[in-house]
Amino acid sequence: MPPITRESADHQRTQRFVRPTADPEGRDATNGTNGTSAFGHPDRTREFSHADYRGAIGGGDEPPAPPPRDAPPSLPPRRRFRKRWLVALLALVAILIPAGTWSWVWYTARQDERPRSDAIVVLGASQYNGRPSPIFEARLRHAADLYQEGVAPVIVTVGGNQPGDNFTEGGTGRDWLVEVGVPEEQVVAIGEGSDTLRSIEAVASTFRAREWENAVIVSDPWHSLRSRQIAGDFGIEATTSPARSGPAVQERETQLWYITRETASLWYYWIFGDSSDIDVHAV
Repeated sequence: MPPITRESADHQRTQRFVRPTADPEGRDATNGTNGTSAFGHPDRTREFSHADYRGAIGGGDEPPAPPPRDAPPSLPPRRRFRKRWLVALLALVAILIPAGTWSWVWYTARQDERPRSDAIVVLGASQYNGRPSPIFEARLRHAADLYQEGVAPVIVTVGGNQPGDNFTEGGTGRDWLVEVGVPEEQVVAIGEGSDTLRSIEAVASTFRAREWENAVIVSDPWHSLRSRQIAGDFGIEATTSPARSGPAVQERETQLWYITRETASLWYYWIFGDSSDIDVHAV
């Protein structure tokens, strides 16, 4: 048995149909009847092998590679320049917006507005078994001064309690104010609210029930902007008169920390509509 070479194997494996051959004089080989050529033979086809295909393409085993594609056109210099300026502008805005908010918190903290209002609202802070913390006491003392000045006929104290506490911030604030001479009937204690948002929400409910519209909010200076913004969202026309004494305003390092904290908390409220989880002993 003769050895099988690649060429013979290719010849046996690859056969393709092509059009019938023509006679030397140019006549069609299939112009006879019943599929018989002019020479009386059945239609014949030419056979092509893989070797013939390699010879036709130059002897290689693979078909020729397609022509290289043109490289995508690069951006013109002017468009690249605009893109860089856009990126730089976005980076600048990302820096300036927080810085602007920080400045707004600082500016509002320095304002003291005390127009005639329906009520003075004291936002609660920590209390220890019925006694206000130094920060809370500073707020209450400032609210008592505003009441004596005739800013509003009523003081509202607001704030809940922590698990295990026997007293609420709202109740503790009311008791302290009564002790220093504010008539009990002129103090409304709201024992609800675990943060600024929930406290002002509880205050807004009381305002609607009593048909009050405006208030002077008493808190720490750095807390003024956020509390005013939240009160406005609940329909209270609010101004702020912050307490200027107490631990929250004594040291510059503490002041810078509170301004930065309030900037982050304000953006958290704007984006998520909730109070942030940053815990400090001021709210």
